[in-house]
Amino acid sequence: MSVPNPSPSANPNSPPSTVVTAPATRGDSVATDAPPPSKADPRLPTTEEFIAEQESAEFGELRRTHRSFAFPLTVAFIAWYLLYVLLSNYADDFMGTKLFGNINVALVFGLAQFLSTFLIAWWYSRHAAAKFDPKAEAIKSRLEGGA
Repeated sequence: MSVPNPSPSANPNSPPSTVVTAPATRGDSVATDAPPPSKADPRLPTTEEFIAEQESAEFGELRRTHRSFAFPLTVAFIAWYLLYVLLSNYADDFMGTKLFGNINVALVFGLAQFLSTFLIAWWYSRHAAAKFDPKAEAIKSRLEGGA
């Protein structure tokens, strides 16, 4: 990692000098540890190749896997959100019930909305990394000519 060190007497047309810092600590990997990206652009598939891949069993399985996870979870979250909104509008007594101190059911449900949002994002991320990404990477590499 380097930091530019401009010199007031330096020529404005010359490149700035740099100060080299210590390498990363604690076993952190440094960007220079990985090979540089390929300079060659990946081969772009033709329209026929895209259509053939879209009609393949592997792509259909990837699409079914995604839909079977994302759609029910989306419906459940929207139902949970609408329940909160409807209860807030029509069940004043229930939502106003104090649980302890000044904390009532409405506040707990509202905070639970945030918690459920973060949990769903975390769960989706783990699921996608395990189920979707390997299949999608295989399809991508095949389309780009890597497989």
